[in-house]
Amino acid sequence: MEAIVACSAMEQSIATLPNFEARVRALFPSIGALQAGGGHKQISVAHVLEAAALALQAQAGCPVTFSCTATTVEPGVYQVVVEYSEEAVGRQALELAQALVQAALQGAEFDVNAAITQLRETDEDVRLGPSTGTIVEAAAARGIPWRRLTQGSLVQFGWGSRQRRIQAAEVDQTSAVAEAIAQDKDLTKTLLLAAGVPVPLGRPVQDADDAWVAAQEIGLPVVVKPQDGNQGKGVTVNIISRDHLHKAFVAAAEYGDVMVEKYLPGDDFRLLVVGDRLVAAARRDPPQVFGDGVHTVRQLVDLVNADPKRGEGHSTSLTKIRFDDIAMARLAVQGLAPDSVPDKGQRVILRNNANLSTGGTATDVTDNVHPEVAARAVAAAQTVGLHICGVDVVCESVLKPLEEQHGGIVEVNAAPGLRMHLSPSFGKGRAVGEAMVAHLFGPGEDGRIPVVAVTGTNGKTTTARLITHLLTATGLRVGMTNTDGVYVDGRQIDSGDCSGPKSARNVLMHPDVDAAVFETARGGVLREGLGFDRCQVAVVTNIGSGDHLGLNYITTVEDLAVLKRVIVQNVAPTGYAVLNAADANVAAMASKCQGEVIFFAQTPHHAVMATHRAQGKRIVFVDGDAVVATEGAWRERILLRDIPITRNGTIGFQVENVLAAVAAAWGVGLAWDAVRSALASFVNDADNAPGRFNVMDYRGATVIADYGHNPDAIRALVAAVEAMPAKRRSVVISGAGDRRDDDIREQTAILGDAFDEVILYQDACQRGRVDGEVLALLRDGLKDAQRTRSIDEVRGEFIAIDRALAGLHAGDLCLLLVDQVEEALAHLSKRINEATT
Repeated sequence: MEAIVACSAMEQSIATLPNFEARVRALFPSIGALQAGGGHKQISVAHVLEAAALALQAQAGCPVTFSCTATTVEPGVYQVVVEYSEEAVGRQALELAQALVQAALQGAEFDVNAAITQLRETDEDVRLGPSTGTIVEAAAARGIPWRRLTQGSLVQFGWGSRQRRIQAAEVDQTSAVAEAIAQDKDLTKTLLLAAGVPVPLGRPVQDADDAWVAAQEIGLPVVVKPQDGNQGKGVTVNIISRDHLHKAFVAAAEYGDVMVEKYLPGDDFRLLVVGDRLVAAARRDPPQVFGDGVHTVRQLVDLVNADPKRGEGHSTSLTKIRFDDIAMARLAVQGLAPDSVPDKGQRVILRNNANLSTGGTATDVTDNVHPEVAARAVAAAQTVGLHICGVDVVCESVLKPLEEQHGGIVEVNAAPGLRMHLSPSFGKGRAVGEAMVAHLFGPGEDGRIPVVAVTGTNGKTTTARLITHLLTATGLRVGMTNTDGVYVDGRQIDSGDCSGPKSARNVLMHPDVDAAVFETARGGVLREGLGFDRCQVAVVTNIGSGDHLGLNYITTVEDLAVLKRVIVQNVAPTGYAVLNAADANVAAMASKCQGEVIFFAQTPHHAVMATHRAQGKRIVFVDGDAVVATEGAWRERILLRDIPITRNGTIGFQVENVLAAVAAAWGVGLAWDAVRSALASFVNDADNAPGRFNVMDYRGATVIADYGHNPDAIRALVAAVEAMPAKRRSVVISGAGDRRDDDIREQTAILGDAFDEVILYQDACQRGRVDGEVLALLRDGLKDAQRTRSIDEVRGEFIAIDRALAGLHAGDLCLLLVDQVEEALAHLSKRINEATT
């Protein structure tokens, strides 16, 4: 989490604030060492904020260790970055740290214990529960990506068409029918009995009187429980009197319809079935205390509940013992009351059912389960249709078959709790999370699909579209995000600038995606990072000076390179970074890649290319009339004349886009025949690559529409159009208001030496500029133009397009630098259609 912190002159060094550090430490003794870090000579209040936000989370039990504070180009303004494990906790910690700092500055009070308690409670509320958490941890250990889909326990593992989902300890294979059967305990018993699985006798009842009738029919002792229940709620066992039964009925009725069944003597065991095998078993003992001859029952319960392992709900390994009507009734059966003082060593049972959720304890017995008992548990799960199942068994021992001891299966549970198997009160924990992940994903599977991330200053969108086309040609259903929208298997499902992590995550969540290509823009990375943890291929086309420098404290090309190389740093160890060898800032990223590197450039003679080639590694380049890929002595050639987008190799920037795309396809592992045929079929028109050097004919004149919007892109476009014949050349241009003044001027300075006529227009969104300011900067860039003889200014993009078209004659060339790509292309298409009818 990032905070932008403005400090006054005195706050830039706490040494100038009398007793400030002493007050901070008095308010929060556990804040730890205060360090400037990052080459700073002085500790600012921003550094204190950073240390407090991290330490507060750590004191609340959150596993966080990283924080950093950096100065910005603005005096007194700092960027503070603090790690969090849960976003809500991180935000809260930052707010509390700010309150702490303000209290220290003002000499006020700050209750640090209350703050830590607040953070701990928030963390317990929002973090994954122990059952879901252990499955997530097991998946992460296998390198399987995961994403929490709700604030609850719905989690996605894997991406796209290889994804799987769980809801707590329930998998996506399990049907709603199976879950409904498991919730209906009477129906479950009927099905199990028909399948030959031993179950206790019983039936649903209408009221307390009917319950007593059923108890008489079955024979005491009996069990009373909700017909549709879980976690032991409303369950009372070993009932031997009508009064006790009446109270049990009332407790069960709070949760719905009630049923009575025969009480089976013995211990309560939970057997965990995953797929077709038993993976864990535990004996569950009811909540109990032991007398010491001094304390009352209530006091003994309070002492047991003081154990930090016991908490409310499921956030801890054990749950606090409840003191409710069921507990009172159970005490009465033993001749005790809450204020009774049991003898030393006397066992006092507070409940007959042994669910952990009602305060029970668990002892691992996995290694003791008889094969016949395990087989009955698996049969019960499969009869109901549950892939992950908690089977409750009551018997004297799991060491011998149930049929030999009058034991039986009393319940079958969907989405069973895993705490008793992970952290039993006695015995060793079992790796149930690993077993569940192994059920979802076979050996060697990680749920990942090929992911290609593309970034750079220019060429990102065309390269991303070209890679998508190459992957699609092999039969893959490709999800793509770029500045034009989101596409899945060729269908646009979202529009606008979708080059950020949110759109990437949406693609990875789509079940019909076999491979993904993400244009990765700087803005999204700064806001939220990446939408994936790692990629198979990362492509960096180039790094230019006109790429939003000056925004978000990114002021130099070197800063920009550090930002954009984040996709290279996240290449999988078995993946590839595709880097432009001719761009020094891009080539330098190779050292940050965990995988291999494929360099590309127009010439193989560049020093970086030559060195990489000499090492027997992969490079892609142009050799005469062909694109060439080499690795050691192996090489592959694709003729430029067979790649229409390059216009026989005359469009230099398109050649570079092709080199990058070919290298990416190689990194993914596509067959070369598929790459060759796909390159031949890629058409760079307004439908397939809108605003990316779309060439059209208007009454015999050549019209080119492009979204070029920085000096480097303008230079590349000028070089491309100069290779195309024309009698007279004109250009239509506006400027993005969020660029630096010099970048806006430089664009028209370049165009002024290449075009006879320049039409300047002011678009609808000035991005913070006042009316006419951008036009003035564009005009200023043309003051030393060597070729331009005509300069026109209009308000409105469509008016500018119409003005340019009206002045065209056969043989002319017009470059339209469009701003509203989709709308401008639609307008242009309309005018072309009108001219041909």
